[in-house]
Amino acid sequence: QVQLVESGGGLVPVGGSLRLSCKASERISHPYTVAWFRQTPGKEREFVACNFRSGSNKYYADSVKGRFTMSRDNVENTVYLQMINLKVEDTAVYYCAADRNLILSSVRLSSQYDYWGRGTQVTVSS
Repeated sequence: QVQLVESGGGLVPVGGSLRLSCKASERISHPYTVAWFRQTPGKEREFVACNFRSGSNKYYADSVKGRFTMSRDNVENTVYLQMINLKVEDTAVYYCAADRNLILSSVRLSSQYDYWGRGTQVTVSS
């Protein structure tokens, strides 16, 4: 059972930056896909980014392309989400998720992930 713990959220002004971390309890290298989702009250969890099967391919939601970047430290079993030029609409609880059995067509579907963290709040103020 993989445990994921997010950290790094906070309150930032529009245009600011944050780096979120997702620390895993064990190795989440290939074939794990690791993803970031976000959720605001009353809305469904929204795909943000993923690293498919821990390879070189990363995928991003259109709304964050060019502003958010995923990276990882395999020694520390940690995945990061660097966020720059933050907007008010980026305000949400950000969740880290992982699964070892995903196919590419499923990576944007939150229902397909077995392992989840508890989330970290990101608030962007205008």
